[in-house]
Formats: sequence, C-alpha cells, structure tokens
Amino acid sequence: MKENDIAYKVIGACIEVHKSLGPGLLESAYHSCLEKELDILGLRYESEVPLTLGYKGITVDIAYRADLLIENKLLVELKAIGNINELYKAQLLTYLRLSKKKLGLLINFNEIVLKQGIYRVVNNL
Repeated sequence: MKENDIAYKVIGACIEVHKSLGPGLLESAYHSCLEKELDILGLRYESEVPLTLGYKGITVDIAYRADLLIENKLLVELKAIGNINELYKAQLLTYLRLSKKKLGLLINFNEIVLKQGIYRVVNNL
C-alpha cells in the first residue's frame, strides 16, 4: 500500500475518533482511541516508536519518539492543543528526513472541525 493510501485511511480513522469524542481531551485519549480504529482497519502500526539518528558517524539511540508509525511508511504526530504553528510542521519534517520516510500527518484533535487540524507534511514524495 502506498503512503497516500495509508494516509487516506488514517485520516478517516482520525475523523471517526474525533466524531465520537469531540475536542477538548488529552492527546493520550485520542492516541489510544486511534490505535483501536487502526486495529479495526487492519493497519499495522507501532506506537511511541523510538527512532535513532546518525550524528557525525555516531548513532544516537532514541533521539526522538514518533507517536505512530503506520505500515512502516507513514509517520503520524498527534496533538491536542490550541493552535498548530510552523514549528510543529518543521519538527515532523525533521522526523521524516531522519527516518527516511516520505509522508507524515500532523493531527490536532483540539479543533471543532477536525479537517482544520490535519496537516500533511512531505519529504520527497
């Protein structure tokens, strides 16, 4: 399955979670419910994935943790905050570059309409 196909399914799962819960909860609640939706869809994922990076020929273990890595292709960062700023998008792009992944989704569940909280970040897709 290609990155865009996975992203389409994940966005649908996020909308389902948001439709059921609404805005205003902690990120951890959305994270747990999204995992249940991914299970229902049969998508393989890893949660709180420790990722390493290379720095000047040295491997740095657990340099950061991705909220979700889906089908080993799509990085997903979840938020439940007031506003997404450019720093969060830049952070996800850095994660994509370091992990050599092509597509990421930044999802902010703290929106009245979830569509306004979905950001697609691309790294050489």
